[in-house]
Amino acid sequence: MSPRIPGFDYQRVRVADDVSLNVAVAGSGSPIVLLHGFPQTHLMWRHVAADLAADHTVICPDLRGYGDSDKPLDTDGQTYSKRTMAADIVAVAKAFGFDRFALAGHDRGALVAIRAGLDHPETVTHLASLDVVPLLDTWDVMRGVSAAVGYHLYLMAQPPGLPERMIAATADEFFGSFLDQWTRDPEAIPADIRAAYLAASRAAVPSIVADYRASANIDVDHDTVDRAAGNTLRMPVTVLQQDWGAALGYDAKGIWQAWAPDLDHRTVTCGHFMAEESPAEIIGAIRELVQR
Repeated sequence: MSPRIPGFDYQRVRVADDVSLNVAVAGSGSPIVLLHGFPQTHLMWRHVAADLAADHTVICPDLRGYGDSDKPLDTDGQTYSKRTMAADIVAVAKAFGFDRFALAGHDRGALVAIRAGLDHPETVTHLASLDVVPLLDTWDVMRGVSAAVGYHLYLMAQPPGLPERMIAATADEFFGSFLDQWTRDPEAIPADIRAAYLAASRAAVPSIVADYRASANIDVDHDTVDRAAGNTLRMPVTVLQQDWGAALGYDAKGIWQAWAPDLDHRTVTCGHFMAEESPAEIIGAIRELVQR
């Protein structure tokens, strides 16, 4: 059995006719939904979730295609669109009786959170994004030699077949390389949690690739429509990022201001896996956000 967050109950929540998500939930009070990143599961929130559950209902799903959630076959290029995945999260919250909730996401989960905020502004009350810029801007800023850090984005954007075979052939090395390279404190991801991440990712290669492939296709289309229409995130937004702007030569805060008029943008000194490396900082930021 995969590790669990102590004190949390686990349920399977149906979000579509053929898709159920694995969801950990605990606490009571105003709801906060936490969405994990790559190559992780809901376990990345274990420290943050335990603290927030003292006075909030905390809901931690595995995204569709990840962890112990269902992994439907992508037949039309939309199965893993961020729009579809965001609708999953709205359905999860509704299953627990919440029509409105605060939402925090890291990495892939942050992209789902952004889409949820754009598509469901009446539902998402507050939004926290950890270590991404919106997808449309991601492709704009990934250029030059420094952008080699994002090589996996281009690999998984390729047509079905080759990326899945290449990654499956060296799954533990592939997924483990990100856990190694993107953290500044290796002890933040202990051996049992690392093993759980690798096992979950190894079992989900096709769906993980489909998620990334959508981000080079239909997700860009959705963002392009929103940008042309002038749609923005209407709720208070907190962004925590490493100093990617300095590394890749772009104005991260400026990019975010175009999408989020009510913005609190912060640069962190920890690595990419900030909810595990610097949980107190993330807890404080989320608590401040939901008070705005």
